[in-house]
Parts: sequence; C-alpha cells; structure tokens
Amino acid sequence: MKDRNVAPIRSFFRRLAQRTFDELGLFDAQIVDYLSGVLAEFAHADRLYPLRSATGSRLDTLADILTMWQAQDSRADPLLRQRALRQYLGDYTLFMSGLFRAYVERRGALDLYLQTGSDSYRKVSEFDVALYRTGFLLFQELSKKFEYYSGALDYMRKAYFAPLPGNDPFAHFLTQIDHWVKVGISAN
Repeated sequence: MKDRNVAPIRSFFRRLAQRTFDELGLFDAQIVDYLSGVLAEFAHADRLYPLRSATGSRLDTLADILTMWQAQDSRADPLLRQRALRQYLGDYTLFMSGLFRAYVERRGALDLYLQTGSDSYRKVSEFDVALYRTGFLLFQELSKKFEYYSGALDYMRKAYFAPLPGNDPFAHFLTQIDHWVKVGISAN
C-alpha cells in the first residue's frame, strides 16, 4: 500500500466496511480496518494476482496458487516468505469468497476457499507468535471466524455492488469502485 492511489480507495472501503459491520451488528474496528486494507489492495488487479508461474504467466486460481506454494514450500523458503504467502492466501481467499462468492461457488470451490483461508490465517498467527510479533490475535480471529467475515463481505457485495446482468462481475466491480471513490459513497 505504498502507492498514493490506495489511500482514497482504502478510505472508501473503510466507510463501506464500517457501514456493513454496523448493519450486521459487528463491532470490531481492527477487523474493519484490516478488511478495508485488503479490499483496497485487491481493487488493483496487479495486486490481486501478484504471483507468477515459472513461465511468467499470472496465477489467478486458487489451485494454481496452491500448486506453486507447495512447490516452493518443499524448498524450505525462509519463514518470513512463508508467512507472507500464507497471509496473501488468507487475504485472497477472503476477498474472492466474499466479494466474488458466486464465481467461486460456480466452480464448486467455496469450501476449499473457506478452509484454505482459515488455515492460512491460523498459520500466520502461529508464525507471528514464533516471531514474537504483535498482531497474532487479529489473525487468530480471522482464522476462527473466516466464514463469518467472508459472509460479511458477501453481504456487502449484495447490498452495495449490484452487478449488471450478463456483464463481467470483476470489471463492473472495479468500475463501480472507481466511480464511488470519485463521487463519494454518500452519493449512492
């Protein structure tokens, strides 16, 4: 999130996530803040799919990402690299199973996404404990209630991002975010 373009998008998602959590009776500012950061990051396609295969092609399915991860895992990557990859897997599966649930369900992969996300955040928490890092409780919470938070993002999508029939849901989602950031959430 080094780039300045992320700040307005993050602010937009912060307001939207807070509104969603308030409507659902969830009152965890730390989770809202973390989720708004994930949403802002992944609103940029290059950040949603940063991993590349050995041939340089973009890895854009969970199966491809897990295959690449397993190959790297067997080569005993450093602990921090493993932690970063686990966090990415948790973030990616939360984003996809939440905002693009129908897409994930059509592929019959929702259970895989939910399990992978929960397991990944649990592992991040364990890495953080082993590394004496603060914040491990956040990842414990995300792991324990992964399906719940994924459902909250699905609710957000249904309540605030109605797709146009027959259109690519990814393109429409990104167009809608761009518009909302420019005109403000209150105008919608």
